[in-house]
Amino acid sequence: MSTAFPQDSVGLVTPQVMHFAEPLALACGRDLAEYQITYETYGELNAQRSNAVLICHALSGHHHAAGYHSPDDRKPGWWDSCIGPGKAIDTNKFFVVSLNNLGGCNGSTGPSSINPATGKPYGADFPVFTVECWVHSQARLADELGIEQWAAVVGGSLGGMQAIQWTITYPERVRHCLAIASAPKLSAQNIAFNEVARQAILTDPDFHGGHFLEHGVIPKRGLMLARMVGHITYLSDDAMGEKFGRGLKSEKLNYDFHSVEFQVESYLRYQGEEFSGRFDANTYLLMTKALDYFDPAAAHDGDLAKTLAVAKADFAVFSFTTDWRFSPARSREIVDALTASRKNVCYLEVDAPQGHDAFLMPIPRYLQAFSSYMNRIAV
Repeated sequence: MSTAFPQDSVGLVTPQVMHFAEPLALACGRDLAEYQITYETYGELNAQRSNAVLICHALSGHHHAAGYHSPDDRKPGWWDSCIGPGKAIDTNKFFVVSLNNLGGCNGSTGPSSINPATGKPYGADFPVFTVECWVHSQARLADELGIEQWAAVVGGSLGGMQAIQWTITYPERVRHCLAIASAPKLSAQNIAFNEVARQAILTDPDFHGGHFLEHGVIPKRGLMLARMVGHITYLSDDAMGEKFGRGLKSEKLNYDFHSVEFQVESYLRYQGEEFSGRFDANTYLLMTKALDYFDPAAAHDGDLAKTLAVAKADFAVFSFTTDWRFSPARSREIVDALTASRKNVCYLEVDAPQGHDAFLMPIPRYLQAFSSYMNRIAV
């Protein structure tokens, strides 16, 4: 049964597709000959074209950030708590663009797309992307939309990395950058978690060297394991303890290795099962590699302040106390580098028990600060 949308919802939205015939040169040395980017927009672009906000998504995100695709949708877009009339990213004020990155599996050209050169899915033949490659493709989309400068580029986690890269690669095209629960580069531990996830996929017998679609199968078990590892890192110990503790699924132990005995086991298996049915394994490999490769300061011998010196944007950086995947210390590295390079920067460390996933949640202090910053942006 359909229901009325909340008053602060953007309501029904329809994904749009932009086709590009001009090849995109990539950091890996290859070109993507032709491609399409799927995106959604919320709000109206003003006459001066000065109120556009770009939303960059995290690892498993996509273009559907707010609103509903049908009146019967049970859940809105993944960042609906922050995008809509009167919300932090107020669609009465801003024209919001949210896209699915290239290499994704939600409409933009990616490994599951047909390779025009072979007539078969790209699979493992799809080129490896970096964060900067994505930013170049996003700039082309902005050109097609007639947006010369973003009022703000906003993102959490991997999305925050893209927002930061925008200020370095296209400094004249960004007035404000909001990097949330992000980092200037991954730690060795983070790279290690990503490698465990990739190996789970790569060693699945149904992976077939990345060409599993041609065999009519998916590496379901490997993708499930990869997602289970990821979910462990997205939640804090306190959050997992509060949500599951040592709660059992049944009244007694089974003393075997196959039964789902603890509630946390059931949760992880459910998340893995659900994810494996909707996400492409090659996309997961690509996204984690882009995370690993992100290190803009490498161009200046590790000097992040020197790297950010070209930026012309004002910055807002948010972190969360229990986020151990991208800890507050990593956000403070960004803030310190921005301060050293004499940029305008606001920083807030939010006391939140949810861990890394806190950036997706309607935490009052976080939303208040987010809204306050966005309200200051002149359009």
